[in-house]
Amino acid sequence: MPMGHTATAEAGSGGLTATEHRLANGLRVVLSEDHLTPVAAVCLWYDVGSRHEVKGRTGLAHLFEHLMFQGSGQVKGNGHFELVQGAGGSLNGTTSFERTNYFETMPAHQLELALWLEADRMGSLLAALDDESMENQRDVVKNERRQRYDNVPYGTAFEKLTALAYPEGHPYHHTPIGSMADLDAATLEDARAFFRTYYAPNNAVLSVVGDIDPRQTLAWIEKYFGSIPGHDGKPAPRDGSLPEVIGEQLREVVE
Repeated sequence: MPMGHTATAEAGSGGLTATEHRLANGLRVVLSEDHLTPVAAVCLWYDVGSRHEVKGRTGLAHLFEHLMFQGSGQVKGNGHFELVQGAGGSLNGTTSFERTNYFETMPAHQLELALWLEADRMGSLLAALDDESMENQRDVVKNERRQRYDNVPYGTAFEKLTALAYPEGHPYHHTPIGSMADLDAATLEDARAFFRTYYAPNNAVLSVVGDIDPRQTLAWIEKYFGSIPGHDGKPAPRDGSLPEVIGEQLREVVE
């Protein structure tokens, strides 16, 4: 099994241990065995968030999180939800400034299914990414913005604070939800390019925790993820430093 390295570290007062491995394609794998309950949790963490977006395309990282649930090479439409929930599991994803993550909590005997599903969309999402799913999820994200930000008292306060705290051009100047104008402007090719740039094994960490057999789990991970090629074209993140002194006071009253 082609691995870069394996390491073991102890964590927490309960004496839990974690082992770290690296596949030949760059995927970092962290495994922790805990047999307290017959449950296994999978978390796939991609090193991409809103700070990696460019001007005019804010909200693309979060929009792409939604697109990851619209099918892949061997899973059609809403199949990811149907398969996980049909097996007694739960799932979701989140997007922040620094990262995007996807996670499943499964009955331990269904762990292989979760790993296969994550590998399928990492390796073959572009086969299912089309105009229909793009338009559908664009509308979903725009409605999310309306419901959580625009139509909620003080809903845009954090958005305004970040824009005031971080100057134009700083990677934290905008929040992950993005602007309506930028969501409207995003194209299918933008989404495809975003996937090709950031959704690669060497830009991800896969953690599996719970009632697992580490040797078998690692074998499944190699089986499903090992053939996905890495990508070396990720641009360097924009400078996140700030001047020691901001030259003017800015005040804004939010009604």
